Amino acid sequence: MMVKSAFSILAVAAAAGLALVPGVASAATARPAIAYSSSPGAGDPPTTVTFTVTVGTLLLTAPASVNLGGALPGATVSGTLGNISLTDNRALLSASWTVTAASTAFTTGTGTAAETIPVGDATYDPGTVTSTGTITTSEAPVTLSTAGQTVVSGTAGVGDNSASWSPTEAIAIPASAVGGLYTSTLTESAA
Repeated sequence: MMVKSAFSILAVAAAAGLALVPGVASAATARPAIAYSSSPGAGDPPTTVTFTVTVGTLLLTAPASVNLGGALPGATVSGTLGNISLTDNRALLSASWTVTAASTAFTTGTGTAAETIPVGDATYDPGTVTSTGTITTSEAPVTLSTAGQTVVSGTAGVGDNSASWSPTEAIAIPASAVGGLYTSTLTESAA
């Protein structure tokens, strides 16, 4: 009779969908409450993320050589010097720079006094300056000399910036100049 009672209990339990495993029924019905928080708890590990913004240099590029053509004594020869480009990759909080131009005298032959046109007879006009990034540019035509004359400057900059211009150089040829191919060295510097 006892075997029959045990089967009866099992049959009733199976029909009701209950499992007769000790402790399982109570664990399934008694779940602990889960609390969610938008702020990290004491056990949440923070991660510090870092990176470096790399910096570059101040770079000025210019054509290697330019031929302005020809003119008679007493006239003026002039022409563009090509594209001059300044790139400031220093990533400064307060960026500024100055470009200067200096020239040697113009000589032909052996460079005697009669074969020399003084540097003061030449002018440099930067023309219009085009810039990118945050920078305020200004430009000024100058009479060239052996000392550097400021031709373009950048102020009130932030971060990387660049500027470009196509200057014109003009040389007043003295009436006493002798014929020949005259050469000088124009040096543009950025600081």
